[in-house]
Amino acid sequence: MSFEYVIDSYAWIEYFKGTRSGTVVRPYVEGDRAATSTVSLAELKEKYLTERWPSFEEDLEFMSARTFVAPVDSAIALLAGELNHTRKKTIKDWGMADSVILATARSASAKVVTGDRHFEGLPDAIMV
Repeated sequence: MSFEYVIDSYAWIEYFKGTRSGTVVRPYVEGDRAATSTVSLAELKEKYLTERWPSFEEDLEFMSARTFVAPVDSAIALLAGELNHTRKKTIKDWGMADSVILATARSASAKVVTGDRHFEGLPDAIMV
């Protein structure tokens, strides 16, 4: 499956909360050209459990129906390792999940839809 956008955890949270940023995310989510990394699903599951939000299964079903759920294959994993090594040198608190999401986008020449400050200044990020 080809995709032009990777919706990250931050963007999904804003979308489901119905915030102003979520409104900006809407056309990317509701189009037919987006993906969600499996790493974002893990982050979201943890967030829902921590915050005691009740609708994870319903939201997961929606995410899976609206976007391609992009698995982490060996090419993405190796690119993520390189990105993590480089980005951690200049971005405080940059994490492997960020690297996997960015690698997923770069593997498809796509853009990350996010509001996560770690992605600020990247040409392959759409900040919401």
